[in-house]
Amino acid sequence: MTTRHRAAVLGSPIAHSLSPVLHRAAYRELGLDDWSYGRFEVDEAALAGFVGELDASWAGLSLTMPLKRAVIPLLDEVTDTAASVEAVNTVVFTEDGRRIGDNTDIPGMIAALRERGVEKVDSAAVLGAGATASSALAALARVCSGPVTAYVRSEARAEEMRGWGERLGVDVRTASWDEAAEAFAAPLVIATTPAGTTDALAGAVPDAPGTLFDVLYDPWPTRLAAAWTARGGRILGGLDLLVHQAVLQVEQMTGRAPGPLAAMRTAGERALAER
Repeated sequence: MTTRHRAAVLGSPIAHSLSPVLHRAAYRELGLDDWSYGRFEVDEAALAGFVGELDASWAGLSLTMPLKRAVIPLLDEVTDTAASVEAVNTVVFTEDGRRIGDNTDIPGMIAALRERGVEKVDSAAVLGAGATASSALAALARVCSGPVTAYVRSEARAEEMRGWGERLGVDVRTASWDEAAEAFAAPLVIATTPAGTTDALAGAVPDAPGTLFDVLYDPWPTRLAAAWTARGGRILGGLDLLVHQAVLQVEQMTGRAPGPLAAMRTAGERALAER
């Protein structure tokens, strides 16, 4: 029987990914000396060919943009969690050759919030729209008991977010990005936008804000996160999400649980400090 001990992260661009650092740290901590974790530049056009050429030594894949939805037609099964947002960031290969897709971003986000003491809020705000925002809504379906306001740049994005809300059972209300500073009155704000997008909002952070979950990790802290901390608010960053979702990936791919959260976080912090 072929030993299943290979895994990797795929995406485009991919050179910035911290996933190899985190997974390799987990393998060291777990004593999995014969496991390897790579990184491959793969776009949507090349994805089917790459996956189709993998042999029985492969245990799983981590996927980043733009592959989270493109991979779904290539899978034999998709978990309910991944299906709820039509996004797969984890593929596990079973011993009988099946490809199973999951989404660890959603439980990873919930676990990161729980680690910082955020179990339940009565309202929330989301900055931005897209794949990460839909995962944020899925997490908020379990964390937020009241309305979620999404601040977006176009009516098309607003309609998309309201659609995700209906699908996920979240009371989603939408507002123009011009009003994004109003989000800071919410007890929980999740920023899902690209680097630099929220910089102009840093000066609008009020005193004693609630919790900000900014999903970026490089550069860190963002200007918004730095302002939030200076005003006395609680901060979670992209590394918190990345580590918690990677722990779940390691558990699924290796069959070893619990994943070594502390060792993976330390490795991620060290890697970011060296950049």
